[in-house]
Amino acid sequence: LESVNKKLKKYSHVNKKAFDQFVNFNEQRESLLKRKEELDRGAAKVEELVESLDRQKDEAINRTFRGVSAHFKDVFRELVPNGAGELVMKTSLDEKDSDDSLDAEEFDPKNPKVSSYRGIGIKVRFSQVGENFLMSQLSGGQKALVALGLIFAIQRCDPAPFYLFDELDQALDSSYRAAVAALIQRQANNPDTPTQFICSTFRPEIVSVANRCYGISHQNKVSSIHHLSKKDALHFIANLMTEEEALGEVTTIVSSKVTKGSVESTGRKRRRRGEAIVEETDEGDQLLDNE
Repeated sequence: LESVNKKLKKYSHVNKKAFDQFVNFNEQRESLLKRKEELDRGAAKVEELVESLDRQKDEAINRTFRGVSAHFKDVFRELVPNGAGELVMKTSLDEKDSDDSLDAEEFDPKNPKVSSYRGIGIKVRFSQVGENFLMSQLSGGQKALVALGLIFAIQRCDPAPFYLFDELDQALDSSYRAAVAALIQRQANNPDTPTQFICSTFRPEIVSVANRCYGISHQNKVSSIHHLSKKDALHFIANLMTEEEALGEVTTIVSSKVTKGSVESTGRKRRRRGEAIVEETDEGDQLLDNE
């Protein structure tokens, strides 16, 4: 017994609470493992939810684009009967030098991922035969017409209760103004989605299809609104257009006179310079003959 006690004294520094600590730490370990499993299951559900939301987002964006694109074709055909227009979605496959472009095998044309989108392009033509033009190749009036077509296409896809336009027909030709006015009239009287349009204009086409007309006068720094009949509104616009045409003719005449006067003035100066050379130089006749 004495020898055994001597041997036990060699282990005097042994932690006598090691077993209790082991049991305690083991319980903590089991609790942390259960907590980790719960967090892993929660993370998996979150990832599943994110994937589902991304899929719904892609489907919603693709569905909206297809709807707006289809309505844009119809609206543009109504505005330009002999023309055609379409919306084109630009993807990463169009960027040949892009590092993050998707492989052609991974690209699904029926339901592409939104992350592959790079923008939307518009191609239109204003005649039955001819090439399609991009927005950068169009004139100001044509760009305005295409923008209106896109607005009306969005309106048909997601109708709003009313629209406010400020001189939307200012840059359009008379034929396009008549087409826009007819389209507004159809949209406003649509039995499924009737819409109110409030437009300010100085052209007769929209006034001729309006239900109510109002004139705005400005006097002494105060603006006043007056209800006008359609006849009075058209008469006011006709007088305004006549004044604009007269002003344009006067401007053209004045500019032509200014140009002619400058040419005559330049010729007189040249003749005067020639006379001065003859008077100041004895050999002026010879110089002029040589010239």
